[in-house]
Amino acid sequence: MPFITSNGTRIHWDQGGQGTPILLIMGHRYSSAMWYPLKEALGDRYRLIWFDNQGTGQSEARRRTSVADMASDARSVLDAAGVDTAHIYGVSMGGGIALEFGIQYPERCRSLLLGCTMAKTADIPKRPGWLITLTYRLMPLLKALAPNKFKHGYGDAAPDDRIARDMAMAAKDPFELKGVMAQGHAISGYSVDPADVAAIKTPSLVLHGTQDLLVPYEQGVKLSQMIPNARLVTFQDIGHNYFIGAGEQANAAADAFMQEVEAAR
Repeated sequence: MPFITSNGTRIHWDQGGQGTPILLIMGHRYSSAMWYPLKEALGDRYRLIWFDNQGTGQSEARRRTSVADMASDARSVLDAAGVDTAHIYGVSMGGGIALEFGIQYPERCRSLLLGCTMAKTADIPKRPGWLITLTYRLMPLLKALAPNKFKHGYGDAAPDDRIARDMAMAAKDPFELKGVMAQGHAISGYSVDPADVAAIKTPSLVLHGTQDLLVPYEQGVKLSQMIPNARLVTFQDIGHNYFIGAGEQANAAADAFMQEVEAAR
């Protein structure tokens, strides 16, 4: 399996399919294996390229990292794949990485697809480092005590069979606590300049569910308004993991958008 060294860390990546390339960037805590719904839906029409963020899957963990570092990892993966430009699709933390990628490396982007994420600006309060660390240490207890709202956060409209499959996949998805804690600190410490977001010229699609408990829907609306000519796709009564809850609708929206972008190139 392919590995690269990026920012001093061994990063696992892979690819499949043929056609227009899409770089997939997963969110906090999870490896690229959790992109399985999109691989199943679009793997016969696109060249999909994916990688494990540091600390997840088969990638090494860093004790410290940043969103900019992880965007640099994504660029290194494109380089290793021999791809000059790709559609950049990120979800949750991966959406923030994709947004940073679009700001730092616009020449590598055919489009940006930003799912269940936000433009985290400097005015949004940062969580103290000690609180982040404590939260991770107490995570099993916090999960046990958390109320089952909106079907475990997938959304009231999410099919039960898809939720069960995804929860089973997530339960066996490997990670290193050190690396995932580093991701959490990176998210907390990250902010983006609104002027940089407003300067994005890359065609952009924002995808968000109305019952997102982790990144409120209003933040998705705000992001779509900050990027010039960005398009917003709303999934009613769907939670944070919209590409599970919305399924075919989410994949069809992404597919139609990328086909439109390709037709205009």
